[in-house]
Amino acid sequence: MAKINGLSREITKALETYTEEVTEGLEEAKETVAKSAAKKLKQRSPKDTGDYARGWRAKKVGNGWVVHNATNYQLTHLLEKGHAKRNGGRVAGIPHIGPVEEEAIQEYVQKSEKVIRG
Repeated sequence: MAKINGLSREITKALETYTEEVTEGLEEAKETVAKSAAKKLKQRSPKDTGDYARGWRAKKVGNGWVVHNATNYQLTHLLEKGHAKRNGGRVAGIPHIGPVEEEAIQEYVQKSEKVIRG
């Protein structure tokens, strides 16, 4: 009976260690992907909009990370999707957020799988 108790303690200890490693690895992956996405958005955003392109930030909120534009958040939807002109007509959108979002999702999935597999 003593051998079984010792075995269960060892299994519990190994699972706790694995859980801690996975948690730390996923936190690191979240931060890396968020900062990478902010950097890509700074590069790919329209440059003729003042300081819009320089305004991208990655910020930790609760247990997750948020990528946002700290300087001109009002322009994100207008530039991504396009908008109506004052005197009629439309301004075409410049997709720059969506492609970076898709890349960030793929990058996070890859990093997460790598962390979980060990």
